[in-house]
Amino acid sequence: MAHLNPNISALRPTIRQLDDDAINRIAAGEVVERPASAVKELVENALDAGSTRIDVEIAEGGKTLIRVSDNGCGIAEGDLALALSRHATSKIDGTDLLNIQSFGFRGEALASLAAVGRLTLASRIPGKDGAELTVEGGKAAPVRPAALQPGTRVTVANLFYATPARLKFLRSDRAETQAISDVFKRLAMAEPSIGFTLRDAGTNRTLFQVQAEQGDLFTALRGRLGQVMGRDFVENAIPVDADRDGIRLTGFAGLPTYSRGAAVAQFIFVNGRPVKDKLLLGALRGAYADFLSRDRHPAVALFIDCDPERVDVNVHPAKAEVRFREPAVVRGLVVSALRHALAEAGHRASTTVSDAALGAFQTPVENRVYQMDRPAPAMRVAETQALFNHAPSARVEPVVEEFVAPKGPLGAARAQLHENYILAQSENGLVIVDAHAAHERLVYEKLKSQMAVHGVKAQALLVPEIVNLSDGDMQVLMGQADTLAALGLTIEPFGEGAVAVQTTPAILGHFDVQAMVLDIVDELSDGAASTNVQTKIDAILSRVACHGSVRTGRRMNAEEMNALLREMEATPHSGQCNHGRPTYVSLAMADIEKLFGRT
Repeated sequence: MAHLNPNISALRPTIRQLDDDAINRIAAGEVVERPASAVKELVENALDAGSTRIDVEIAEGGKTLIRVSDNGCGIAEGDLALALSRHATSKIDGTDLLNIQSFGFRGEALASLAAVGRLTLASRIPGKDGAELTVEGGKAAPVRPAALQPGTRVTVANLFYATPARLKFLRSDRAETQAISDVFKRLAMAEPSIGFTLRDAGTNRTLFQVQAEQGDLFTALRGRLGQVMGRDFVENAIPVDADRDGIRLTGFAGLPTYSRGAAVAQFIFVNGRPVKDKLLLGALRGAYADFLSRDRHPAVALFIDCDPERVDVNVHPAKAEVRFREPAVVRGLVVSALRHALAEAGHRASTTVSDAALGAFQTPVENRVYQMDRPAPAMRVAETQALFNHAPSARVEPVVEEFVAPKGPLGAARAQLHENYILAQSENGLVIVDAHAAHERLVYEKLKSQMAVHGVKAQALLVPEIVNLSDGDMQVLMGQADTLAALGLTIEPFGEGAVAVQTTPAILGHFDVQAMVLDIVDELSDGAASTNVQTKIDAILSRVACHGSVRTGRRMNAEEMNALLREMEATPHSGQCNHGRPTYVSLAMADIEKLFGRT
């Protein structure tokens, strides 16, 4: 049985007008979800005011204090009360809600904060005296003089004191502080020419501070991203600068080998506004789909700029979502620009790979051995003989007296370790190449090139290969028979629960056909929900390439190893395999000498 609502008459519901206090508290629930939301709104107001310096102080995760100070244009004394009323703003006149040139435009933030907390708005315009206005629980006190530099200072004390139920839904002080820091850093990334400071007044600690960056767009942005995302990111990211139909994409994209285990380093901005848009995140995944496995995520900082009338930012009160007038153009720009930038990187891999390799080396500390612990002379002779009779794990190429390393960055092959890893000597040090991973990428790129021109060349099998499958796998595989034929793989039904493979891609040579077919079935099953044909084709080609690459355990001669190195240098994306793992590690001579204490 339904319970009667005590707020509604049982006889007949009555329509009533809510009072301003209730309206403001409801609006605050949409605009100010948590302290981080309040910081975002106030900092965006400071940016709209033309500030070059923005300072934020918080206490107890923003629950008891949020203070945002700027050196912007300020608010006239006579406009302070108006600024705190609902839907009052200087940023639009209401005639055109599509041409939004500012961060804020609804005129809700200050009124909402004043409704749920104790807010003091102090401001001074150049050449005038300062003034401040305090509002507590929606009740304003008289305007009074205030001493401050030109600009505005907004102080919110005891956020949500007027709506105590909201306080119960806030997280710990540490979690709320982290959320504020994340929001603050995103805004700082978008404005490298502005200085930002975030302090915890309760602990008297500076949580984040950056000075205004100088230089052109990419120089300033690189400096700011290095401070926010870390030096490793800017050292392992490539610049992106492309435009299409009046929409421009700039920023930095991390190399595939600099991927992350979660999507925590993906920052996308639209007209300077940080957003989390499904369309843009999907385009980002599509751009990196060729280089990363499904459990790895790229690191990027991308900025999309376009005419404000081509994007609707008035989708949600938090303004974290946008809607583009031409979504296909934007998605195509993101995918093509990122893929082009990654291709320009050539065989480059991230420096963190080499740093991790150096970190794995540990110089052994020899323990002191006393005379009583030393083995007898006869035993030492036996151990020495056993050492020299042991089969080596590496095959070494004959040493040439006057060896000259080639000019290529990957050097010349000198040995093969464990029938897979190529040791190459370069001009500046040592290069270790994973032959299987590298050849897998090379075969994949060749397959894609053939597919783009005339389809993958096929070779007929003298005896068709019979592969047994379940009924479900049979349906999945035969449903893509035409696509597979274009990839050089011709299959036909062969009785119940089996297929006959008639042709295979010629580039692969001899390989385990059955294992490849089963891998393709797995790929088609995993990506069955995808409607992007090209994505399916690329995924299948990636699986095919794995079976056609140099297998671990195969011995390669010097000519084969050097040919692989030269081909890597000439092939885009060869710095990582099809799953985003590095194909080589480069160690500089200076780093090697450090390992032996020679510096």
